[in-house]
Amino acid sequence: AKMSVDIALDRATRSYRAGEVIRGAVIIDAKDGLSHQGITMSVDGSVSLQLSAKNTGLFEAFYNSIKPIQLMNLRYEMVKPGKVPKGRTQIPFEIPLSPKSGVSLYETYHGVFVNIQYSLRVDIKRSAFSKDLSKTLEFLVQADSKPADAKAVNFSISPSSLENVANQSNIPDFLIEGHLDSSSFHIQEALTGELIVRKCLEPIKSIELQLVRVETCGCREGYAKDPTEIQNIQVGEGDVQRDMAIPIHMIFPRLFTCPTLITDNFKVEFELNVVVVLAKGELITENFPLRLVRYKRGDDDVLE
Repeated sequence: AKMSVDIALDRATRSYRAGEVIRGAVIIDAKDGLSHQGITMSVDGSVSLQLSAKNTGLFEAFYNSIKPIQLMNLRYEMVKPGKVPKGRTQIPFEIPLSPKSGVSLYETYHGVFVNIQYSLRVDIKRSAFSKDLSKTLEFLVQADSKPADAKAVNFSISPSSLENVANQSNIPDFLIEGHLDSSSFHIQEALTGELIVRKCLEPIKSIELQLVRVETCGCREGYAKDPTEIQNIQVGEGDVQRDMAIPIHMIFPRLFTCPTLITDNFKVEFELNVVVVLAKGELITENFPLRLVRYKRGDDDVLE
């Protein structure tokens, strides 16, 4: 006999703020009905931390500090043992989105070495001879942080300002000026600014913006800090015109970014690299720390 179980939520985005109520229904399709030993719902939220290969072989204290951190862990019985009638059955539920005592709910984040995920799971327990049925669904949490002061960041890049170049003589004379509109951005707004190539004696091949996540795991005894690229977008193609303002514009991708997060056992931070690729292949790079924030703005009730 055909049987299936599904979880439907009241929001297509599956996004909720801490303190809100998750509403939905468990939908059971059973052509001939279904006997069961109880239907349970569980809600889990956790931070899983991982070490990169270069950091294996670190000491014991370190490994204990990267155990998963539980943020939510609820279990409850939806339906006592019995029978589900033929056809489609909907069992509604309401779950307040609140953390275990002593922890905060962090924003959903899919990283490389840090992952913050929340899920609902329904289990239909069957008798010894029948296969149990279960379904898991990820839902997303949005967590507010404090607004930060937004000050424009002016920059001027020239051979003398480059820190990470061993041999200056390979670098042609150049001057690139510009600004980021802020060092702190609301995660649902774009990163904006502009860049002007004042002079560059060698032809330019490309100008790119690289968004980087810097994930740190560990404890007081030691940290593993790993920068990795999230996305790279081109803002200038070829040997761009000098003295022309080139707009800097980047949307923060959902799930792969979250408000900047600094806790005792892990950190998730973000940086922007402005990269100028010269025709011969040399790279001119300027790095900017970014602070991402989320707070309630006037038009923010459009979460649904």
